[in-house]
Amino acid sequence: MTTYEDVERANSYTASSLQDEPQNVESLIVMTWNIRFGAARIPFFGDSCGDRVLMTQAETEGYLNSIVDYINSTEPDILLLQEVDISSKRSAYVNQLQYILDRTHLNYGAYASMWKAEIIPSDGLGKVDAGNAVLSRWKITDAERIQLPLRTDQDALTQYFYLRRNILKAKINIPGLNTTLYAVNIHATAFARDDTKQKHIDKFYDVLSAINENDVFVAGGDLNALNGEYVDNRDFCEVDKCADDVCDGDVENNLIYQGSYFNHLENEELLLNQLYTFYPAIPLEQTNMAENFTHSTWIDKNEPFIDINANKLHDDGDDGPLNRKLDYIFSSDSLANGMTHQDAFYLSDHAPVSATLTFP
Repeated sequence: MTTYEDVERANSYTASSLQDEPQNVESLIVMTWNIRFGAARIPFFGDSCGDRVLMTQAETEGYLNSIVDYINSTEPDILLLQEVDISSKRSAYVNQLQYILDRTHLNYGAYASMWKAEIIPSDGLGKVDAGNAVLSRWKITDAERIQLPLRTDQDALTQYFYLRRNILKAKINIPGLNTTLYAVNIHATAFARDDTKQKHIDKFYDVLSAINENDVFVAGGDLNALNGEYVDNRDFCEVDKCADDVCDGDVENNLIYQGSYFNHLENEELLLNQLYTFYPAIPLEQTNMAENFTHSTWIDKNEPFIDINANKLHDDGDDGPLNRKLDYIFSSDSLANGMTHQDAFYLSDHAPVSATLTFP
């Protein structure tokens, strides 16, 4: 399993054919999207109670083509992606970052691996290289990978092969802009039973707060956290469970199952409040509205797979197709036109979020 320094240089990518860079920029569109390694709504073993482990190259490229089409239709200027596979057996070793760059209007990319191993000895998963990416119309002049704290609620063997989550901070050079622009991307922990989630969100806040007040940032990602105004009393642990597992586990028999998003820490509902001292794409009071939900697991055992070509809306009531908000955008400056793209629900288990940043 690959290990990392606390801060190190991120990997750089360039499209095979560069598009003209917009000049005299007065505003830009930023989008965040967890693309689920191009697996759309396939019922994978790790996140949707399914049994699939590997995709064929045709499947991978087919789903990526749909993602590319959506990116081209919405035309973000800066794109924050999570769960991007670079060289993973599960997605037929397709370099998804390069694939997207080569087929969209975006020219440059930065990548920070979150999960990199020559072999994961579980369920035939094999080689994995997956992580966060920032894509931009304009040149990325500096990008760094900032390591996030590891979980402390795992045994040593599990932790050895587990994810190394990170923050990807990229400096973007926009010609003629009289300020420095940073794009900051995070994919925080989901099911930790210790205080790792709080540490991740605190670190994200600290990184953003440390950016010079004369500079501008757009930041976001999959925070795997519900907001403090969430009023739904459902137990997401129950909603997310697979098979007969229960979220609290069977302590007497030393069985600990996968946890939920929202019931581990005292005052967990307040974790995101500090980020709302910045400017959000979606106001806090609107994040508990159904039209702004961005995620759901797919738990219907009778019909677990969505055909992306059919764009079929399968509604399980409270449990789908989207039933919570986990994806967010924030900025040092005011954002406009905040939007949750729920029409893309069939391309991933997350919907994209976008907003417009206007320069003074």
